[in-house]
Amino acid sequence: MSDRDALERLTSAELHDLAVGRARRHLDVAFFWHLMQLVPVAETAAGDFVAAQDDMQRISAHVDDVTESGRGEVADLLRPFYVDYLEKHGVGPPADR
Repeated sequence: MSDRDALERLTSAELHDLAVGRARRHLDVAFFWHLMQLVPVAETAAGDFVAAQDDMQRISAHVDDVTESGRGEVADLLRPFYVDYLEKHGVGPPADR
């Protein structure tokens, strides 16, 4: 099984946690900047227009996005972003998976 296939088997929340954890450890500001750009798009696609509009108007809403982007339909819509990021940096699923 390829690393990508192994990553695809993880839940959206697990992918989020792995990607955010890796980015935090490596102080990857570009990851967080890109994530903050993608979240309003994912929220709109998920039908959460209020959250998307709030994100566009307040920077403080973006801080919450890092946590919230690992939940529900928004996390599901961000799966390709998380998988690509993890694959690019050679991060696989935890050993117990």
